[in-house]
Amino acid sequence: MASQPTPPIIVIRRRPRHASHHGGAWKVAYADFVTAMMALFIVLWLLSSSEKVKKSVESYFQDPTGSGTLAGTTMTGKGEGLILKPEDMGKLKDKIEQAMRELPKFDQLKRNVEMTVTNEGLRIELLETEKGLFFDSGSTKLSPRGEEMLRMLAGQLKLLPNRLLIEGHTDAKPYSSETDYTNWELSADRANTARRLVQECGVSTDQIAQVRGFADRHLRNTKDPLDPANRRVSVIVQYADTPAASGGTPGADAGQTTTTDRRSTELGNPTWKEQKSAPPAEKPAAKH
Repeated sequence: MASQPTPPIIVIRRRPRHASHHGGAWKVAYADFVTAMMALFIVLWLLSSSEKVKKSVESYFQDPTGSGTLAGTTMTGKGEGLILKPEDMGKLKDKIEQAMRELPKFDQLKRNVEMTVTNEGLRIELLETEKGLFFDSGSTKLSPRGEEMLRMLAGQLKLLPNRLLIEGHTDAKPYSSETDYTNWELSADRANTARRLVQECGVSTDQIAQVRGFADRHLRNTKDPLDPANRRVSVIVQYADTPAASGGTPGADAGQTTTTDRRSTELGNPTWKEQKSAPPAEKPAAKH
């Protein structure tokens, strides 16, 4: 019986197969996990933070446009925490004094800048000299020192939401001009010059509540109506709860005597004093 032929040997070679690709779903899950962990740590940090920091974060989420209150930062804003109330005016005064000390030739200016905490707000007065320190004599043009001073003030005041009043005052010497231009126009124009500059430096239009020109109706030195210090520009930072300016006189109505306790500070010489407003002095006759 013939032998059967040997069947051929078939070798099946299988290539190793790698695990199939399952997409990037794991990346999404991992990102969610990391985000949740970060949120957890932020919440834990906030719970252990001070009330000041909590209020700052709260203000930001109430107004995420960048005007939230600031704490421990050099960024600018106008949140609730920066609204100045009567108890905060002293801090603002100290801050402005510190900024003024960094100005060139500060020693020549300190006697002509007076900051006073009044019942109206923080009053900052730029007092003139005989030759004109902040404004050219008899002119509405700012001197380099006057421009430098107002730019410094604007840099501090633009960070606040408090309303500002800007006043112009002159002494009792009649304005020497053959036209109808008088001390009334000069005082108002100087106040407007100051307003334009501080707005140029970042103070918003809405922050300016009023621009006043008083001529010689509210002399600083009533005993000497011609005292150069009567020529001045005043910037008043109103308290947060002060109603909109109504055009009243600075401190009291003309001719009415009032007594107001206020902290008066000529830079480097802080004092407490009582000040009385007296009726305006009579204007001397014009010299021909």
